[in-house]
Amino acid sequence: MKKLNILFFLCVYACLASAQQQKKVVFMIVDGISADALEQVAPPHFKELMKKGGYLRTHQGGGLGAYTETPTISAPGYTNVLTGVWYNKHNVPDNDIKNPNYHYPTIFRLLKDAFPEKKIGVFSSWLDNRTKLIGEGLPQTSQIKMDETFDGLELDTAHYPHDKGRQFMLAIDQAVTAKAAESIKERGLDLSWVYLEYTDDMGHMYGDSPQYTTAIEKVDEEIGQILAAIEEREKKFNEEWLMIVTTDHGRAEKDGKGHGGQSFRQRSTWLLSNRPLNNTYSKLLYPASVDIVPTITAFMGIPVPESTLRELDGVPLIGEVAIAEPKAHRLKEHLDISWIPLKQEGEVKIWVSTTNNKKIGHEDHYQLMGTFPLNRKYALISIKDMPSTFYKVVLETPDNSVNCWVTN
Repeated sequence: MKKLNILFFLCVYACLASAQQQKKVVFMIVDGISADALEQVAPPHFKELMKKGGYLRTHQGGGLGAYTETPTISAPGYTNVLTGVWYNKHNVPDNDIKNPNYHYPTIFRLLKDAFPEKKIGVFSSWLDNRTKLIGEGLPQTSQIKMDETFDGLELDTAHYPHDKGRQFMLAIDQAVTAKAAESIKERGLDLSWVYLEYTDDMGHMYGDSPQYTTAIEKVDEEIGQILAAIEEREKKFNEEWLMIVTTDHGRAEKDGKGHGGQSFRQRSTWLLSNRPLNNTYSKLLYPASVDIVPTITAFMGIPVPESTLRELDGVPLIGEVAIAEPKAHRLKEHLDISWIPLKQEGEVKIWVSTTNNKKIGHEDHYQLMGTFPLNRKYALISIKDMPSTFYKVVLETPDNSVNCWVTN
């Protein structure tokens, strides 16, 4: 009888487990489309995603004039999305990608560390995204291995001869999209990154122009292919997919050709999703590219180690959140700390460290400085017994945590 009972409960457990929807994510970075440019064109799949899920104005570039300020250049923009932290941590200031700080893990490493059996893939019009930014196979990234890859076509000049008008890049983007769509439909990896370049090429060559508009319309067709693949997959399997589409930077105000600075338009980006991203934070404040990692971890239920969680610069765009936009200033022997409460009730714990050991892969020692009412919005913390020229501040609530630095 005991054996029968055990078998019965095992069967029930198996049925319940199989009935749970698997949550999967694909995020797309389409290069160099400022928010105003996309909104003016408003192509059909863009509008379809707006109706199905949502559209947010976001920003790249970190804190304007602050220690987190990040160049509005492609590789830093991708890394902001991949790691959930700004340049002062990930150390990718330009497209040379000479010395990324892999101690701030990508979303792929967070997933694989928590769930080694999960499948990951990258479909990209630029090989460096996998080899340098994700750091596939490197000892610094624990030899992370993508389960599926499709990239490097920019090096294949036999099949994609390079023309002055860079139409070869459109052909590469279309091949990358087709492969990603096929992978979603046939194999359904748990987490995939799709990167497309052609829009940025047309921006650099022609600026705000009919050619740039056409490029946006072309990438909208590619977004439509990925969306159709997801919808087909959801119909056939018991899966729930989150699709996120964003960009890495805006464009210069003058003519739309350049980027890299900190003007409003160069920092102005956007985020599209097939699911509503409408929690208190996204409704009331100005989201950023670094919010994508905590959004994915929240959606997929990825446990994030405390040492990494305390470094994330973003706030989830789904689920309950309680706090955002921390600021801290030194006033002689005190830290004047403020925040924006996203709930009327609750408490916030304030932790302070005088080290930055995470930068070299070690643990930081945090001291609990006190617990305060969330709706108080500020706290004055004595640091008389913590002499230093550098402080890391973490504001922790049961829903989410945020952090900021005080530098000399």
